[in-house]
Amino acid sequence: MSDFDPPLECSVRDCAAALRPQPKRWSCERGHSFDIARSGYLSLLQPQDRRSLAAGDARETVAARRALLDLDFGAVLRTELVSLARSLALPTGALAVELGCGDGHFLAAICAALAWNGLGIDLSPHAVELCARRHPRLAWVAANADRRLPLRDESIDVACSIDGRRPVAELARVLRPRGALVIALPAADDLIELRTSVQGEDRGVSRVPAVEREFAGEFELLERRAARARVRLDRASLERLARATYRWQRNRERARFETLEPLDVTTSHDVLLLRRRAR
Repeated sequence: MSDFDPPLECSVRDCAAALRPQPKRWSCERGHSFDIARSGYLSLLQPQDRRSLAAGDARETVAARRALLDLDFGAVLRTELVSLARSLALPTGALAVELGCGDGHFLAAICAALAWNGLGIDLSPHAVELCARRHPRLAWVAANADRRLPLRDESIDVACSIDGRRPVAELARVLRPRGALVIALPAADDLIELRTSVQGEDRGVSRVPAVEREFAGEFELLERRAARARVRLDRASLERLARATYRWQRNRERARFETLEPLDVTTSHDVLLLRRRAR
């Protein structure tokens, strides 16, 4: 499954026992067992974790996002995330987890740059299957990050939420004492050119104050950075962006979107570093 054994726990309701690796599966002392997929990821999804059989992002959405990243649409954010992670000065083999990891692009970049171990969690089996095929050294798990995380208490050095989920109490539970949390949020001017052209929006709202309030009880904010760039997107890339973000699909928006020519687009994130408070 990976080059290391992540500290997983059973996702069966009311179990939460430690999972142990076996040749083709992981199991707990209560007899619950989870098979490793042929591609290398582990599914811990339970019936209560999904509203439909097609849980999480569809294959087409994952592919569109992957294609944009392969064209370096996320380069400035990737560079800032690696720089911030490096500033933590953690040793080789530190364990980072990303909630809502998508195709694993950012987690894989951080772990490759710093020789960390990485565990990605996403609701979409399509996403984690792609992760496992492209980055087999890391561990990839299909699970619902909105519920109890399938991780042991105080077992993680760094947690990341990049445009993804961020359950405060669960993050505080699984991070080691004084563990670090990295959150990347779309900034007020993210995709502003498209939002102006298609939706008539001329400005956005910063999400940082709400996140600060959300995490104030369990975490302290140590640092805030900006990751911002303007990128030229051709018509095909604009279509990929629409599919990747589920944006501009209503009839009136779609009609305006289809008139767009190649466009310079701002990609912009606020990147926050928080530390778990001492208890």
